[in-house]
Amino acid sequence: MIQGLEWVIVLVVVLVLFLWGPEKLPKLARAVGQAKREFEKASREVQEELTRPSAETSRAGGSNDIIQIARSLGIETEGKTREQIADEIAAKLKKAT
Repeated sequence: MIQGLEWVIVLVVVLVLFLWGPEKLPKLARAVGQAKREFEKASREVQEELTRPSAETSRAGGSNDIIQIARSLGIETEGKTREQIADEIAAKLKKAT
């Protein structure tokens, strides 16, 4: 026996057939399938992006490494950019050789 939800589905299918005709039905189904695939692909990409270490995290780690190297060489790091610190490290290493 067909119940409430099944009647709604049957009614929607009949309505679609009347509105677009049977020749448009495969195109409509293809479009719905493609939209679903695109949605799933975007969802997967977002999930991968959330689980992948971000570029900000890796940059911050690199920044901390530069600061640790500078401190071990006795270079003051307060108020300086990464580039300035890297230049001072290079100059100190060049002077040492």
